Amino acid sequence: MAIREIIILPDKQLRLVSKPIEKVTPEIRKLADDMFETMYDAPGIGLAAIQVAQPLRLITMDLAKKNDEGEVDSKPRVFINPEIISSSEETSVYEEGCLSIPEYYEEVERPAKVRIRFIDLDGKLHEENAEGIYATCIQHEIDHLNGVLFVDYLSKLKRDRVLKKFTKAAKRTEE
Repeated sequence: MAIREIIILPDKQLRLVSKPIEKVTPEIRKLADDMFETMYDAPGIGLAAIQVAQPLRLITMDLAKKNDEGEVDSKPRVFINPEIISSSEETSVYEEGCLSIPEYYEEVERPAKVRIRFIDLDGKLHEENAEGIYATCIQHEIDHLNGVLFVDYLSKLKRDRVLKKFTKAAKRTEE
């Protein structure tokens, strides 16, 4: 396992549409392992392969919670070729952040519930309902696979401000 570099806005790779994964190979398993290590190190709760410069339809997620004893109840999950097959009319608002847009958080409105279809690391097809933080996180990560960022849901003024800030920061690090 290895920690990979997370690409940061305004990197144009973040706008790429990721390619479907044809087969679960040892390379895909290694990528998923690396993504977990990278995500935990960051730290984050979800990571799309494109965020580590791999334009593949692969997401890692761990919505770990502390149990009553204060121990972390880890639930690492892998989603291959995930897709939203239905969304609720009802919406919810959560404060979102993104490992590719560090230290910036904003409230985003999304469908409160979604039904998703995906393949796991064993190549098995699953369909399940997601709600709450799970629904928000899976929508956020699937957006990444389609070249969409959470800032795209903000007003033009807020979005332009964020893009300008990260473009300036990127120029400073190039100098």
